[in-house]
Amino acid sequence: MKIFISADMEGTTPTIKWDECEVDKKFYNFYAEQMTREVVAACEGAINAGADEIVIKDAHDTAANIDITKLPECATLIRGWSGHPYSMVYGIDGSFDAVMFVGYHSAAGREGNPLSHTMTGRPLFIKLNGEYCSEFMLYSYAAALEGVPTVFLSGDKMLCEDGKKLHPGLHTVAVKDGVGSSAACLSTAKSLKFIKDTAEKSLKQDLKKAKITLPEHFSVEICFKEHTYANKVSYYPGMKKLNSNTVLFETNDYFEVLRMVSFVL
Repeated sequence: MKIFISADMEGTTPTIKWDECEVDKKFYNFYAEQMTREVVAACEGAINAGADEIVIKDAHDTAANIDITKLPECATLIRGWSGHPYSMVYGIDGSFDAVMFVGYHSAAGREGNPLSHTMTGRPLFIKLNGEYCSEFMLYSYAAALEGVPTVFLSGDKMLCEDGKKLHPGLHTVAVKDGVGSSAACLSTAKSLKFIKDTAEKSLKQDLKKAKITLPEHFSVEICFKEHTYANKVSYYPGMKKLNSNTVLFETNDYFEVLRMVSFVL
């Protein structure tokens, strides 16, 4: 079984402040270590379910956060950013049996995580076909474009609840529940156990039934905090300016959504 894992940091168990997620800050190393531990737990669950090849995309900030020395022998780690529109799931293709998302966070405009955002700090919110769009939504749909089912998600409670609406075979682990600038976080011991056990369970289902069919049309509304930036990106091909802060992009091709996101955000 060949499995893809995409890993972020703002949805790992203890993170609640930006300083905890930035490489040049004092306490970053502790949180990077926890990110590694949660990825390893997902790997262990996948191996227990029969995975013999795992590709991991480090998908946070510098994309150089995960300690490769802690990974199992069957794992390959993709570090850094390729520039490809698949971004946080770069390296995925139709050869994978399933994809798992570890350490993901709620979307810009959602209050489930003190660090809620989508891609950058520029958007106040992004809506895809009328729904608040998270990074999980963006890139689990990218996996679906390749025919790969999304079966596992760990992160904040609100994102897990939102994610279940998108993928029928999704198994989730809510490692924290955000309220304002705070979050109620599980103990790291409990979160690692839940991640390992749930990852294993997610891969023991009928993976064919976990696949989704993407919508036929995509309408992406982006409201930026700064009207000056909204004006700038309104010149992206196919983009329409709705008001001072909001632009709209429509297409029937999901890859074009990802291409737009990679250039506009």
